[in-house]
Amino acid sequence: MPLPNNAEPFDRLLKATADLDTPFAVVDDPALWANADDLVRRAAGVPIRVASKSVRVRSIIDRTLARDGFAGVMSYSLAESNWLVDNGIDDVLLAYPTTSASALKDLVKDDKRRAAITVMVDSVESLDHIDSILGVDHPSIRVAIDVDASLKIGPAHLGVRRSPVHDVGDASVLAKAIEGRTGFDLVGLMFYDAQIAGLPDTSAAVRLVKKRSNADLLERRSAVIAAVSEHAKLEIINAGGTGSLEVTGADPAITELTAGSGLFVPTLFDGYDAFEARPAAYFVLSVVRKPTPDIATLFAGGYIASGATNKNRQPTPTWPAGLKAIGTEGAGEVQSPVKGSAARDLSIGDRVVMRYAKAGEMCERFNEIAIVAEDGSVERVPTYRGEGQNFG
Repeated sequence: MPLPNNAEPFDRLLKATADLDTPFAVVDDPALWANADDLVRRAAGVPIRVASKSVRVRSIIDRTLARDGFAGVMSYSLAESNWLVDNGIDDVLLAYPTTSASALKDLVKDDKRRAAITVMVDSVESLDHIDSILGVDHPSIRVAIDVDASLKIGPAHLGVRRSPVHDVGDASVLAKAIEGRTGFDLVGLMFYDAQIAGLPDTSAAVRLVKKRSNADLLERRSAVIAAVSEHAKLEIINAGGTGSLEVTGADPAITELTAGSGLFVPTLFDGYDAFEARPAAYFVLSVVRKPTPDIATLFAGGYIASGATNKNRQPTPTWPAGLKAIGTEGAGEVQSPVKGSAARDLSIGDRVVMRYAKAGEMCERFNEIAIVAEDGSVERVPTYRGEGQNFG
């Protein structure tokens, strides 16, 4: 959905942060918590696990978990998982398999970590690799199976390439292997429907893919759960993402949903029918030169989001309204020229507010973020990077 071109909240954000040197990251506190409330509303009573990769600010993760409707963290690294538990988080689902020898050794040497962390696996080879690091007599590790939730129509694969476990047979074979193996306790299943949660509603074709995929998952997910339940007592049935909470959460087989990007609402989440984009996270750059009257060059800003590199992975000039990147240059590691009607009114030292294409990745560029309250007060809190943590 198009965003409003009015000056709120930008006047408040820029006034509150006028003493900060650019570039810096800023979060609009009222928008952040309005987004959190909207996620809970859309989840309709199903608990939401916070996706840490889409936040990467520990204080915001903690504050989100303190709100009704949220429970637990979905992490992206086992080393991160250990660190979060050491800092007070008591329920962590690792969303991806791990090969980290040091993190695995740290996991099994601490009972508190083992009780709090569920490790993701998707093959017997994953189990073999863990055993090769820890030995076959290691303490029991909680594990969940990542089930490929993509839609397959003939040779077409609609969704991301994740787990090799797709159908009931795949899941049952792996569950049986885990059941018969010491050192592993199968407690959960995860179904991440990227082709529903991660695709904006840009066309009738996309809406049709989402509808068909959801119908497929409603049937296949229940069958997988039933088959795996013959080999394990399942505590966790995790599914969904920011873009699919109300759709996926309607399945009574689900015990929890996951969301993270919906707190910050980056540009990739502007085009959904189910909710209105309410951006909460930005970064701010300064004009350092004017090569022509209608071009302003900003310092830094080349923060390109992951994924297939194209225009929608670039940051977007957001305020003042009427700016756009120059197509032949885009956002650069040292300078980012912008043009448009507003560029003529920009002078050296003026500030431009940018939005990142994705969510938590932005925080890898900054040691801290400035959280601006409704009254204009500012709290500066460290990101993962600012706490000296880099998990890949």
